[in-house]
Amino acid sequence: MPEIENVTETTHKNALFGKYEVGKLLGCGAFAKVYHARNVQTGQSVAVKVISKKKISASGTGNLMSNIKREISIMRRLNHRHIVKLHEVLATKTKIYFVMEFVKGGELFAKVAKARFSEDLSRRYFQQLISAVGYCHSRGVFHRDLKPENLLVDENGNLKVSDFGLSAVTDQIRHDGLLHTLCGTPAYVAPEILTKKGYDGAKVDVWSCGVVLYVLNAGYLPFNDPNLMSMYKKIYKGEYRCPKWFSPELKRFLSRLLDTNPETRITVDEILRDPWFRKGYKEVNFYEEEYKVEKEEEPKVKQLNAFDLISFSSGLNLSGLFEDSCNPADNGEIFISAEPPEKIVEKVEEFAKANENNSRVRWKKEWGVELEGRNGNVAIGVDVYQLTDGLVVVEAKRKGGDAGSYKDMWKNKLRPLLISGQTSQP
Repeated sequence: MPEIENVTETTHKNALFGKYEVGKLLGCGAFAKVYHARNVQTGQSVAVKVISKKKISASGTGNLMSNIKREISIMRRLNHRHIVKLHEVLATKTKIYFVMEFVKGGELFAKVAKARFSEDLSRRYFQQLISAVGYCHSRGVFHRDLKPENLLVDENGNLKVSDFGLSAVTDQIRHDGLLHTLCGTPAYVAPEILTKKGYDGAKVDVWSCGVVLYVLNAGYLPFNDPNLMSMYKKIYKGEYRCPKWFSPELKRFLSRLLDTNPETRITVDEILRDPWFRKGYKEVNFYEEEYKVEKEEEPKVKQLNAFDLISFSSGLNLSGLFEDSCNPADNGEIFISAEPPEKIVEKVEEFAKANENNSRVRWKKEWGVELEGRNGNVAIGVDVYQLTDGLVVVEAKRKGGDAGSYKDMWKNKLRPLLISGQTSQP
């Protein structure tokens, strides 16, 4: 077995956490390696993505850790035939392991690099890509890094979207209704991202899909230049040429996908009705999972699972959940409490009433409340999540204002009222 880590959780010398026999290296990057592995109980092949927390910390880029946490949160909510499935997440103090569906055929990029595809085969892959992208958008998820390297092909020749590390969710949309983070791969980036004025996540995904479709049919990029700024100018102006073997229908369709104006660019719903797209099209349920899952009645308080725990935990180290506190001058804090969730929310409201000259309740949901200073100098959100029948996780976040005011209101005033129901450390 490759030396990916000397893991104390291993109960079998060749099994990671006693569950997965790790095999050959499939690929690697600056902060992660991907291995083929086998579930020792079921024999199922899986891919294990191993991320080094030490390398991430050494990079000094806090956004990388945020991206990993967001990727966990996003992948656990997606269940679609053309999206790589995340089975589970495991963690140690030094590494985090994504256990994912193993896609045997490898990257679509490797296939198109050998030879361009026929228009019919390109259309088939594009239909599957739009199936996945439309599903993500209907769930409030925007990929933002769609390219052949992030599209895998299984043994049956079906496409699977992977790598949600740069994805965004609707929660990240600002008051102007747009996303503002600059990200993506240069050759696939939409022109509106280059303006740095904000962009629609769904629109930029459609643009990237257009670039992918061009590459599948042509075998090369529509916008390419050794000088990055020259390439960006071509993207911004929409300057590309279609090779002679492109059909008139494909050229017309591409012009709608690669429309530099996001307002007039074709939408996913319009793609589904387009004549070129529908040629040879077999009915596919684009907004439903391949199989139905019996839905349980939603609990009043959100139940947390292992994915949530790792997402919450400071630095992806689960021990952080059980520490008494983190630095209150930071943007938030998490602790475990034995208080009923309704009691915690009630205490926050009582605090606001008792300190009405300094604070007020800005809004309230069933098991969450946001508090705002009267002079607008600070805003604190408090959310409660069910951990077990008798325990809850209380998460406080600074929603606005300066760190000093947050520290004063949270550490000196509100936290002491809520911490009284906290459990003792294990």
